[in-house]
Amino acid sequence: MSQLASRLQSAPVVPLVGDDDPARAVATAKALGAGGLGVIEVVLRSDNALEGMKAILAEGDDLIVGAGTVLTLDQAKQVREAGAQFIVCPGLVDEIAEYCLAESVPFFPGTMTAGEVQRAYALGLREVKFFPASLAGGVPMLKALGSVFREMRFMPTGGVSASNLAEFLALPQVLACGGSWLTPKDVVESGDFAKITKLAEEAVAIAKSARS
Repeated sequence: MSQLASRLQSAPVVPLVGDDDPARAVATAKALGAGGLGVIEVVLRSDNALEGMKAILAEGDDLIVGAGTVLTLDQAKQVREAGAQFIVCPGLVDEIAEYCLAESVPFFPGTMTAGEVQRAYALGLREVKFFPASLAGGVPMLKALGSVFREMRFMPTGGVSASNLAEFLALPQVLACGGSWLTPKDVVESGDFAKITKLAEEAVAIAKSARS
């Protein structure tokens, strides 16, 4: 079992970090780690997001750090060179999938239809993002996809929160859940990192209960 798989097995929640300030991104990552979440996804939704990811990696904390919202092959290569330990995309792009497979980089492309999941399966992928989870059919859709694609594991993201996390994690086909509810923009900007740690601890507790 890979280190990433082991971490997700023990705490199957991947918080999204997307602050434009590298110092705040580092503080957010540390707060999440203190709350028991050892895998984080730095989303490339701001100009300085990549710098934030580099700063988190430079801290040398015991975190697995990936890059999300990767849109192009050039971006995938850029984040990999910067140290990203896994790559997440909002959609499925063949050339990014082929690059990640060739480089043995864990890759989670966004899917929301049977056709997209089947395409990912044909490319050799067995783990995908399910996005946007709430709009794509939520738990009922995942149950339907899981019954057909029995080898596939899904990471629902988009509309996942503390209120429905247990429902998603109760599904055997769900590898982990991703979400930004753990890093609310106003909480991060106010510097209330103790709140971030509390949210992480809450998510870990929900996950343990759902998977017990």
